[in-house]
Amino acid sequence: MLTHFLERGLLYEREFCCKAPPWLQRLESPAKFHQHQNNSILGEPTQSQVLSKRPRNPECMQERSKMPHTRDSSPPTSSAGSRASYETPALSDLQRLFWFRGGSDNHVDQVWPNIYLGDAWAARSKTTLQSLNITHILNAADGPYSINTGAKYYEDLQIEYYGVEAFDDPSFDLSIFFYDAANFIGKALNTSGGKVFVHCAMGVSRSASLVLAFLMIHENMTLVDALKTVSAHRDICPNSGFLSQLRDLDIKLNEERKGTRASATKE
Repeated sequence: MLTHFLERGLLYEREFCCKAPPWLQRLESPAKFHQHQNNSILGEPTQSQVLSKRPRNPECMQERSKMPHTRDSSPPTSSAGSRASYETPALSDLQRLFWFRGGSDNHVDQVWPNIYLGDAWAARSKTTLQSLNITHILNAADGPYSINTGAKYYEDLQIEYYGVEAFDDPSFDLSIFFYDAANFIGKALNTSGGKVFVHCAMGVSRSASLVLAFLMIHENMTLVDALKTVSAHRDICPNSGFLSQLRDLDIKLNEERKGTRASATKE
């Protein structure tokens, strides 16, 4: 297992550290943030450059192509009114939510008030981070073989940094970081003027999963509501392993909510 992760790590190092791909080498300047439907800060190109969006995640597209898709397929729903009867959907039903994605595919997007989700390019762009007044950064691809920025990289910006050494592999246990990451994001939002940027390599799987966990743990959302909330602002696609782990978290939190309601009813 360790050898497998090291081999994946070396691949990430070659791709993102030694020889950055073209989408990571661009030097766009972010435009002023506006509250548009996709809430992107990079929606307006500079005069000398035309913004090219980040590439689609090939693994995500491949996973979606393998899923059975029928005309009457519809994504699972959840609302406050149906919370009492909510049951965690099957993994295949959760994956169907990504067929109806309407978010952006830019380098960074605001997916929840003062929570920004993005990729490695945005993580290395201090100009972008300054323009957003970011105070905290959660790197879900930390480590020497991934997006090796670290706290020292942001010393001049006085940004509080938290790194998670995670691999975008379905067999990787990301769930051990769910609560610590959620607490870090919550702490950032409770700080005066706090704004947190959560990222990995592409901002669609590892980092997205941690943002989803935060919304479930701290904002009392179901997994369905969290997926819809984030997907409305950014195209995300947690790998099947991470989605399964989030599903387990959803089941656990749902059981806790039912227990709380039962206790309140008895009282």
